[in-house]
Amino acid sequence: MTYAFNPAPQPALPIRGTDKLFPIHRVYCVGRNYVEHTKEMGGDTKDPPFFFQKNPDNVVLDGKFPYPAATNDVHFEIELVVGLKSGGTDIAATQAMKHVFGYAVGIDMTRRDLQAQAKKLQRPWEVGKAFEHSAPCTAIVPAQHVENPAAGGIWLDVNGVRKQTGDLSQMIWDIPHQIAFLSTLFELRAGDLIFTGTPSGVGAVQRGDRLKGHVDGVGELDLTVV
Repeated sequence: MTYAFNPAPQPALPIRGTDKLFPIHRVYCVGRNYVEHTKEMGGDTKDPPFFFQKNPDNVVLDGKFPYPAATNDVHFEIELVVGLKSGGTDIAATQAMKHVFGYAVGIDMTRRDLQAQAKKLQRPWEVGKAFEHSAPCTAIVPAQHVENPAAGGIWLDVNGVRKQTGDLSQMIWDIPHQIAFLSTLFELRAGDLIFTGTPSGVGAVQRGDRLKGHVDGVGELDLTVV
């Protein structure tokens, strides 16, 4: 059996400290998972978590973000990214961290105007979230090298000016409960990435902007809007 045409390359992230790659299966993102960001987006912190997806090949590593088509309002959202080494369904929160391979720094780039239109029309968010180059990311840091993914600073600068700042401890739904809840909706697998939410301060970018995102104990991500 042969393919009718050559399949696309397998999206993957480098694994820091090794010559191996982390093959990406799916990309899940949790929405409104920090209290202040939930408030700035008009949400309710008592709501259960909700998720949307990006495409595996939306993940990019070259440090460049081409300003996308069909929008005039592209926003940054700095996030801790969790990579899974195994999965399943109905995973208990007490067992969830056993499935974690490692962590990365990511930015959920969002066509905010298209997302707003989708919300107004009660349509899916893909046009606002799952477009090309919309998930810049660093290499994966193996979990054994990250001391405490439950706490630590997370921030993002634009052109040297601090725009977002928070702490991982401010998540409404922590990593174990995100994995547990998500596993009731999907069968999680090795290679899945979870963007775990963003603190307040999200805003628009312009061509030529330089972004620097940081998560304590994980690393930094430099990105230029081109």
